[in-house]
Amino acid sequence: MKYDVIIIGSGLGGLECAHILSQAGMSVLLLERGTQAGGCLLSYKRHGIAFDTGFHYVGGLDEGQSLHLAFRHLGLLHLPWQRLDPHFDRVTIGERTFAFAEGYDMFAKTLAADFPTERDGLNKYVNMLKQAEKHQFDALNPQISKPSQFFNLFETSAYHYLTETFHDPLLINILSGTSLKMELRKESLPLFTFAHGNSSFIESSWRLKGDGSLIVNSLVNDIRKYGGKIICNAEVQELVEKNGKLVYAICSNGETYEGSIFISNVHPAATCNLVKQSDRMKKIYRNRLASMENTFGMFTVSLCLKGQSLKYFNWNQYVYKQPNVWTFYLEDGPVNGILISCRIPEDGSEYLQQLDLLTPMTWDKCEQWNHTKVGCRGNEYKAMKKRVADECITLAEKFIPGLRDMITGYYTSTPLTYRDYTLTPEGSAYGLRKDYRDPVITLLSPRTPISNLYLTGQNLMLHGLHGVTMTTLFTCAEILGKEHIWNIVKNQKEI
Repeated sequence: MKYDVIIIGSGLGGLECAHILSQAGMSVLLLERGTQAGGCLLSYKRHGIAFDTGFHYVGGLDEGQSLHLAFRHLGLLHLPWQRLDPHFDRVTIGERTFAFAEGYDMFAKTLAADFPTERDGLNKYVNMLKQAEKHQFDALNPQISKPSQFFNLFETSAYHYLTETFHDPLLINILSGTSLKMELRKESLPLFTFAHGNSSFIESSWRLKGDGSLIVNSLVNDIRKYGGKIICNAEVQELVEKNGKLVYAICSNGETYEGSIFISNVHPAATCNLVKQSDRMKKIYRNRLASMENTFGMFTVSLCLKGQSLKYFNWNQYVYKQPNVWTFYLEDGPVNGILISCRIPEDGSEYLQQLDLLTPMTWDKCEQWNHTKVGCRGNEYKAMKKRVADECITLAEKFIPGLRDMITGYYTSTPLTYRDYTLTPEGSAYGLRKDYRDPVITLLSPRTPISNLYLTGQNLMLHGLHGVTMTTLFTCAEILGKEHIWNIVKNQKEI
């Protein structure tokens, strides 16, 4: 059988592409190297407790907000979403805690109460966030040939914008304090990436009552309902080109699958390696993708807690020892910044069973174990993980005094873990590093030199649940046309 579309990799981008294209009537085959679909949305269970690997919360789901219509089209709004508190994110720096309030006007008003002389800057800042949300889909609008506002934000430095807009360094650190959702780099981070990583959460923030597999299962069930096919344990080993187009994929299961269009949800450099011989994919393109830098990875401590020891809190807590939010992860010494996130109790109780602590971890901290495999990294690696976990717990006790005595056990993951399970180079948490100084190079198009090979996922433009969904729409627009996708995001008519 020849498929209209073959998708490689079943992370969120691959699943969403498969959903949209199969719903549009195309025959779709999704190939996954692992035992189950889902990528970083997968959860794992230990002693009956489910732990998420990469998903914690999402923004902009309410009606009229930035992600609502896309999630409605993807059939994800029916899931058990719970809105976070009006003060959805709280940032502790040193001994002071500051709240991020839902709604742009309330967000500015709340912080202006602590920083009255920065009121004008805060109003300017939220107006910029509103514009970022307003223009994020401009490139999908058939009536806009060149979305200048969209690209202007990519060509602006996030750090320069903040330092030019605000005078108080503490406020800059606070506004950046929830940005463990991205890699903060003074020398490269585009303003659009920073804005996108903050704006939708200010619209509204949500957690699932359950783990990330609820999203995966919903998308998988719909794909199959629309006639799509998903095959696991089918690692693509080669994409074969003939006469300038891909014609089939050769898999580790011994099967060959023929397709008209191919979409890769794996890392762009890894995608190039799958095309072993090509007249269209030149060395200069391959070298460009291979040389691009990856963002840092994450170290996660998933804690198991004693019964009735810690009550659920309906917000996310960020904790920093010092006001060095943009640089702390580059410094030697103990962990200086963490995100504390919890899952909604599913047993009807008000007490937590587990708690996640996350902190950035750069590749150089893991590189000495680069050639090892899961479970075979040695005692030094175990000692490193124990030390970093202890440092995370110590810092978390600034928010939860006595936390260490509530713990019955914990599990850890490092960038090496992500690399081995997801094939993400260097265990990158947020894909390829974007650079405002060279957006033409670091912002990848869904198109490749091979006319029927497309890219999708966090490496193209934006990361996270919201960002990957947006990137998915751009990929599908190349296949279905802008008009089709524009109707989805603007609800102009039923598809």
